[in-house]
Amino acid sequence: MSGLPDWVVYLVLWAGAAIENFLPAVPADTFVALGGFLAGAGALDARWVAVGTWASNAAGALFVYRMSHLYGRAFFERGLGRYLLRPHQMARMERFYARWGTPAIFFSRFLPGIRAIVPVFAGVTHQPWTHVVPPIVVASALWYGGLVRLGMFAGRNLELLDALLANVNRTLAGVALFFGAAMVVWWVLTRRPPDG
Repeated sequence: MSGLPDWVVYLVLWAGAAIENFLPAVPADTFVALGGFLAGAGALDARWVAVGTWASNAAGALFVYRMSHLYGRAFFERGLGRYLLRPHQMARMERFYARWGTPAIFFSRFLPGIRAIVPVFAGVTHQPWTHVVPPIVVASALWYGGLVRLGMFAGRNLELLDALLANVNRTLAGVALFFGAAMVVWWVLTRRPPDG
């Protein structure tokens, strides 16, 4: 990246932070930490890295939320999605979001993979934007701001950054795997409609 103009590097970092919302396998954390590393090494301005990655990731999540709010319900009622979630499962999810939606959205922003799925179902279950936007915006600011600081701390030592990020991501991936497994178990156990 050293041969690229700064504005191109910023755009790549911002796009990398946003794309996770559409392709969960692309980890935004790596782009954010790399931007922090480059800022720590003096190649970029940390403020542009932090604000740009935060804004692009949050905007991507909110775009996904909005699109699923508009079109997600039809997908799960008439499209291929009707094989994924049955009506009673959707009703349970609606009750969950009505009770725990805001904190669930907030904490999911710290979990790789899970953070990309939660806004989809917040939209599908028609959660009001006042319950969705604040937790996404605040949690993303805290998380990506922290990652930029971590990257800056390791700005002179790529091996240290890699080790720190690997440990953090390994732990968070374990937590995300636990919650992902719990979601799969919930899905399997609730496939049958309740009696009566």
